[in-house]
Amino acid sequence: MKTYSQKPLEVERDWFVIDAEGLVLGRLASIVAMRLRGKHKPTFTPHVDCGDNIIIINAQKVGLTGNKRNDKTYYWHTGHPGGIKSRTADKILDGNHPERVMIKAVERMISRNPLGRQQMKKLHVYAGSEHPHEAQNPQNLDVAAMNPKNSVNRAASANESA
Repeated sequence: MKTYSQKPLEVERDWFVIDAEGLVLGRLASIVAMRLRGKHKPTFTPHVDCGDNIIIINAQKVGLTGNKRNDKTYYWHTGHPGGIKSRTADKILDGNHPERVMIKAVERMISRNPLGRQQMKKLHVYAGSEHPHEAQNPQNLDVAAMNPKNSVNRAASANESA
């Protein structure tokens, strides 16, 4: 028996929509990264982009556990001497582009090479509840029902009862 290796032309991609309201950022990002890569499919091939298209809505309402909303800091450098800059997750989520927190979380879980960049193009993140991909007939993906810890509210109540 030979190992099956999927060809790029054989890939079938589905569209999924995920409502991020009240979901834990890191847990949601790991599920999205897995689906973008295609690791949930039995035909997964590491060197082929075989993942699905993912639409995330309500990205500004994503939850962070503990004090991460105030303590988690994103750094970047301007390229000039002494040009290190930082911004907390709280400021980004309350700012003009709250979807960047979700994009950066998923981006850091995808490999940093041409294949990873191709996979990231299939991620569509929107701060509000509206998206322009209705024509693709996306299926709903209920991440909160997969595990009680995926939801901020359920995770807090599960920890109190344990």
